[in-house]
Parts: sequence; structure tokens; C-alpha cells
Amino acid sequence: MYDNVDFKIKSIDVAGVDFLSQIPLHFDVTGEHWFNGENVVTGNLDGYKISVSRSGVNVKDGSLCKYLVGDNFQTLNRKDVKLAIEKLSDTLQLPFDRATITRIDVAQNFIVNHPTAVYFNHLGNCLQYIRLEQPNGLYFTNPKGLLLFYDKTKEQRSKGHIIPELYCDRNVLRYEMRHKARLKDTFKVERVTGAMLYEEAFYKGIIDRWQKSYENIQKINDVTINFEAMKGKKEFDLIGRLCLIQQQGGELAMIKQIVEAQKKGELTRRQADELKAAIRSTCELKMDINKRSDVIVELDKKVRDAVRFYL
Repeated sequence: MYDNVDFKIKSIDVAGVDFLSQIPLHFDVTGEHWFNGENVVTGNLDGYKISVSRSGVNVKDGSLCKYLVGDNFQTLNRKDVKLAIEKLSDTLQLPFDRATITRIDVAQNFIVNHPTAVYFNHLGNCLQYIRLEQPNGLYFTNPKGLLLFYDKTKEQRSKGHIIPELYCDRNVLRYEMRHKARLKDTFKVERVTGAMLYEEAFYKGIIDRWQKSYENIQKINDVTINFEAMKGKKEFDLIGRLCLIQQQGGELAMIKQIVEAQKKGELTRRQADELKAAIRSTCELKMDINKRSDVIVELDKKVRDAVRFYL
């Protein structure tokens, strides 16, 4: 389930290799410049950007999946990851199993029943992340990385890439988790290496992290009013709350209004917190008047099935 993976190899870690004279022979050189007193040769290799100096080589901004199989609609399992790293090692004549990994993306494409924008509306806030709505997707960001949900076919068309036949004229939702900073802190290791990517324990751990991050996102359920469930004033009040929340655009939209009112000084922090808590508790009611969205049921299953298949 890996996609983009960035590699770094230092010359001090590889004996007997003259980086500047040997490595550029194995990729398409596009430029040369000086940086921090070093001569740097740059170029491309099957979608990857490469920069080489006497102190080392960086291979970045490319999809390991696309490098091995030609597109990133497909997904790499552990065996495929090892093959991709072996191919990179053979091509550049360097041991990429010993390289330091500076970025890892874990992703999966889902063929879904509804247009992708429908799913964005049912994904609420996520602990330790900032939720950012984008024109063609939904991002959750924190200093260490990103969670992304977006329309994969739209993204590929915008880049002029060919859509595989299986995905043509289908709703394709991509869920992606990007680890882009402080990987050793995230995974609690001295450093993440190329070989670790296909080790069973690390591979299972990173996919489990991908699944748990999805599960930590608050799910926004559709509200269906069932008057047969109304037994008295208490249920009537709850239905009134649900109707108001639904009228205002759902749980997330209602909470946004409260946050805005607090910023304007119309509500104190305590009042805003109490109202937000009341909205959340109302939408989480385990009663017949509140029905779980089939959108979330579908997406939950897609994520579970992806983990089951690729482990």
C-alpha cells in the first residue's frame, strides 16, 4: 500500500563509490548546479527526481508503485516493495535497502457507489489534525504529515495521465496518509531504512496506523426522523434538536456556526463548548430516530477490506 517513498543515501555509508562520476551514468541528467559549496547533478528516473553530490544521493518526489508497475492505481504488497527496492538498487548501483527513508505515503483507491464529494461531507474532525476543505478533496494536517481524501481520476486527468480501464467512468476515492517529517520519532526507531519497508512487523504497523487514523476521524451520520420512536417530551426535544441540526446542514456545519459565533463574541467559550457537546451527543444517539449513513458503512468496509487483503 506504499506509494510515494523518498530515499537518501550518504557517501559515508557506502564505501568505494564515487557518487558524482558513477551515479549520473544511470539516470537522465537534466541539470547541474552548486549548492552549499558542492557540485550537484540532477535528473530523472521513471518519475523520480534525483540529485547527486559527493556527499550523497537523494531520490524523491516519485511513486514507488508507479516506478515498479507503471501507475499508482495499483497497490504494492510486501513482496512488491522488495522487488521495487531491488530494481532501484540494480539501476543506480547502490544499496537502497540501506537507504534512509525520508517520506512514506500509504494509500489505497476505492471504487465507491457515490460521487467522491459525498464522502467528504461525512468526514468530520480528527484528533491532533486540522481539517481543511479543498476544491477537489479533504485534507487533515499536522506537523508530521497529512491525511488526504480526493478524487483519484480527477487528479490523474489534471496531470494528463491515462486512467486504467478498470477505473474509467467510476467514482474513485483515494485515502492517503503521508509521513513527511520526523519519521524516526513517528515510528520510534533510530532511522527508517529501505529494508524496513518490507519487514513484516514494520509493514503491518504502518498499515495499522493508516487504518486507525481513518477510524479516529469523526463520522457525520445522516439524520432520519422516526416519529414512531417518540414516546414523550424527552424524545420530542431530541427530535427537535436533530431537525435543527439537519436544517443547518448537519453536525459539522452547526459546529462551524458555533465556532464563528464564539469568535464574534456572541458566545463565551463555556457556552460554545456546551453547545458543541450537545450537538455531538445528539448525533450519537443510539435510537431509531438517528440512522447511520450508508456512505460511512460502505467506506468503513472498504478500509477494513483493504487492510485484510494487503496484510
